[in-house]
Amino acid sequence: MSKLDSNLQALLRYENLCISFGSGRREKFAVKNLNLEIGVGERVALVGESGSGKTLTALAPLRLEPESAKVSGKILWGKKDGSSSVDLLSLPMQEIREIRGREIAMVFQEPMTALNPLFTVGNQIIEAVQIYQPLISKSDSIDAAINLLKKTGIPEPERRFHSYPHQLSGGQRQRAMIAMALACKPRLLIADEPTTALDVSLRLQILELLKELQEESKNDGGMGILLITHDLNLVKHFAQRVAVLNQGILMESGPTKKVFDHPDDSYTRALVNSSPVRDIAPLIPLAPVLLKTEELSVAYPSAESGSWFTKAPDHKVLRKVSFALKQGQTIGVIGESGSGKTTLGMAILGLLGDSAAEVSGTVDVLGDDWRTLKPSERRAMRSSLQVIFQDPFGSLSPRMNVLQIVSEGLDVHFPKLTSAERESRVIDMLKEVGLDRSALMRYPHEFSGGQRQRIAIARALILRPQILVLDEPTSALDVSIQKQVLSLLTELQKKYNLAYLMISHDLAVIRAMSHEVMVLKDGKVVEFGDTESLIKHPRQIYTKELFTAAELT
Repeated sequence: MSKLDSNLQALLRYENLCISFGSGRREKFAVKNLNLEIGVGERVALVGESGSGKTLTALAPLRLEPESAKVSGKILWGKKDGSSSVDLLSLPMQEIREIRGREIAMVFQEPMTALNPLFTVGNQIIEAVQIYQPLISKSDSIDAAINLLKKTGIPEPERRFHSYPHQLSGGQRQRAMIAMALACKPRLLIADEPTTALDVSLRLQILELLKELQEESKNDGGMGILLITHDLNLVKHFAQRVAVLNQGILMESGPTKKVFDHPDDSYTRALVNSSPVRDIAPLIPLAPVLLKTEELSVAYPSAESGSWFTKAPDHKVLRKVSFALKQGQTIGVIGESGSGKTTLGMAILGLLGDSAAEVSGTVDVLGDDWRTLKPSERRAMRSSLQVIFQDPFGSLSPRMNVLQIVSEGLDVHFPKLTSAERESRVIDMLKEVGLDRSALMRYPHEFSGGQRQRIAIARALILRPQILVLDEPTSALDVSIQKQVLSLLTELQKKYNLAYLMISHDLAVIRAMSHEVMVLKDGKVVEFGDTESLIKHPRQIYTKELFTAAELT
């Protein structure tokens, strides 16, 4: 049992919780004999890799687990007066619905899927307000919703009240989700990966916001927070106590500082020591430039209407970006959401795919102006310039097996190869990325996130490219898998002298992989230089703020 501080009253207690799927010999336990407590006003983090049972553990108190799941044990919910507790697993669903939102609220990992796209953010918060205060007037509920948006730090809350989810940034959507969760003044807030898709500065803001809101709740007894995450740096600076799950089993728990500084379990030690390691090779003397941009700019027509006689100015996403990437070199690109990082990568690849985008400047690939090449010439050069996307599951076709996925580029660029020759090359490439031939006939959904990213890397490298654009290649991965993928990319770069343009909001990844760093803000390069020098001595205030936020989270 993960013990509370003796001064704290138990708010939620798991007793021998088991969650399984299937029956008989095929029964598999996602959570097994879990014992864990969360106290009133306490911040507890539940950490572990994908598949460890974190999210199922979080969903169980609200009875939101899949219908096929079998749940046993007890989940004891303490009454507000502290007189007794009730087992949430034994309550009828009608009573559970009374507890949902009112007493236990949840912030889901992906706000875009959790928010209803057909209703404004304000209307969705009003719905939560009216659940807590059914007799409140419409005007008062509107005021309460706007006040919640203001409290969560959303700029121009009166205007954002009328916005739909797609009109908000990722950080604003997450804040709106938190506003909805807090509308009923819950006694327990369950936050499932609330900062995974956010930049480091936004992560820091969300953490500080949760702490402030918890402090404000002390007048009502104190709100407990259960944080579900695989971000260990975030846990270190937020949680008071941490519990470590591995394949549904509680491996270790205790005060955060103790668990991080002196972990007892080998699995916990492996997690704590899974930070990326810098192991890059120095550039060869007079290394040739493989990719070069000069004053590369991207603009979109403004959504706002102009006057009778003038057109509204275009929205400039990228502003005169110039750099040179050499053979064997990695240039890291960092910046907040909306800074132009991904647009830069897509513009270089010629994948903006939007006729409305106005692109200017030059992109030289292996000495040729990429943008002026004929379609057939550009297609032929695609083998030299490849990309690895952020989400390996979304970038791999679910209808194709691994052999078809990895060999697809060979079909285009080497059509004269026989089936046997293509399969032989695929097998060799899979070995390079740590997979064997047993993967050939399997489909993407049959692999873990780290294995899927290895398949994506194999697909890119089988054409023997000289340049790779890496767009957040490890952000969707657990820390231990992230370390493995980064080590693989480092080994491949050394072996084949590859050039990487690495786009990321994770400073630890950039520091481990990059020779130089480019800092983008509002589409402009505000700072560019040697990685270690720039991190130790940033010149711009914006860069300092990014690095400070990364250290604190």
